[in-house]
Amino acid sequence: MKKYSVSLHGHATSISLEPEFWQQICCIAATRGQSVASLISEIDDNRDPHKGGGLSRTLRLFILEYLLQKQLENSPKLQQQDRRESDS
Repeated sequence: MKKYSVSLHGHATSISLEPEFWQQICCIAATRGQSVASLISEIDDNRDPHKGGGLSRTLRLFILEYLLQKQLENSPKLQQQDRRESDS
């Protein structure tokens, strides 16, 4: 676990994440053509306060959902399975 400093809406914030998760956040931001701070601000702005948990947890879940969606998009077999599940 490592602490990373980022500015969210002009306020310095410290985030504790494993380096592997931080690396993924950096990659996702680059893929989307935005800064890491901009991506984290967007994730923070869209998180559901009723679900609980801090920003670090929210970032991990965002990364998981992002990678699962990319896996689904790149796997025709998974796309077919997903369609069948949503049809039922």
